[in-house]
Amino acid sequence: MTKNIRYALILLSICAVAAFFLALTNSVTAPVIEEMSIQARLKALEAVSGGLEIGEQTDLDNTPFVQYTIDLNEGGKRAGYILGLVTAGYGGQMTLVASYNLDGAMQYAQLLAHSETPGLGSKAADSGYMDKFKDTGANVPVPTAKAMLSDSDAQAISGSSVTFTAIAKAIAAGSEYVKGLGGGK
Repeated sequence: MTKNIRYALILLSICAVAAFFLALTNSVTAPVIEEMSIQARLKALEAVSGGLEIGEQTDLDNTPFVQYTIDLNEGGKRAGYILGLVTAGYGGQMTLVASYNLDGAMQYAQLLAHSETPGLGSKAADSGYMDKFKDTGANVPVPTAKAMLSDSDAQAISGSSVTFTAIAKAIAAGSEYVKGLGGGK
């Protein structure tokens, strides 16, 4: 019996020391990780802004796919929007930012976070992937199915249809949201 208590105390001590070092490591790395996340977001916003001035963020509640909007301005006038979009892919939640002109046409998009399958769905983070959605949403419908893509684009998404559809639905919802704002009239 005393042998078991001794082993339990040894294990408890090991767990306490491990927990202390994990907490210490977390307290050191958490601010660095948070700063890197902020910098990655700012870089993505600049990448999708198209050189326009980035305004203030407005958070939204109860809007499917759209988490927040940021005005894009040129010469003191609103020229478009950046939308923070959330969708569900094959691997879980995906977040992206996309810019739209006032009539709802998507200009640029960039994936911020995802858990998609490496080599398949993760291709959505590659340079050029979002180009198949460029200038869609206003007069040209957002491609939400393979049949709406060119043969080369359709082959590029082969094996990652769930990811493609999730991104397409989020971009289309963003376009509809911008159209609902009535800025293109």
